[in-house]
Amino acid sequence: MDKIDRFTRSRWLFGDDFTRLEQAKILVCGVGGVGGMCLDALARAGVGKIVAIDKDVFDITNQNRQIYSEAVGSVKVGEFEKRYESVSAIRELITPEFIENFDFSEFDLVIDAIDDMTAKVALANKVSHKLIASMGGAKRIDATAIKVASVWKTHSDPLARKFRNELKKSGFKGDFEVVFSTELPRCKVLGSFMGVTAVFGLNLASLAVKKLLKI
Repeated sequence: MDKIDRFTRSRWLFGDDFTRLEQAKILVCGVGGVGGMCLDALARAGVGKIVAIDKDVFDITNQNRQIYSEAVGSVKVGEFEKRYESVSAIRELITPEFIENFDFSEFDLVIDAIDDMTAKVALANKVSHKLIASMGGAKRIDATAIKVASVWKTHSDPLARKFRNELKKSGFKGDFEVVFSTELPRCKVLGSFMGVTAVFGLNLASLAVKKLLKI
């Protein structure tokens, strides 16, 4: 009889490849509306080790889009670590200096779900060979407009445009895949909708699994 546990349906789907997920180590940088949903999906899928880095605590304004944000005032990464044995939390602000001194060598994949541009550029320059990243998930309502492409082939997203420009300025010559939206921003302030930010995170998780399984 098949083993019945929380990962039974993952084993049914992935078959023998499930062991690759169990043995994988993934670093998730940023666990807000996008990164938090990505981390949650990966943990539920059965990824063996996930390290989450984020400095923030949950704020009441996070509750329109961020999973587990009902725990207002709690450390974001701590809420994920509390729920999943596979998750380890690092409460740190992700800066270029932090990235320069952090050891990325143990991880199979690095997921960028941070907003700070200088940190995003530093991360790309440090680990582009195993990086997947999120572009701007705020200011949009159309989940069907979300795409996955090379960072150089993004369009319609001001954050992605700035990211490309800053990568060029930094001398970056590599390539990696990103999740972005072709929908034009609908407001100037950072309004957001979980129907979009969550789909950004789930696309990151899906892309991560496909890369781990070499699909």
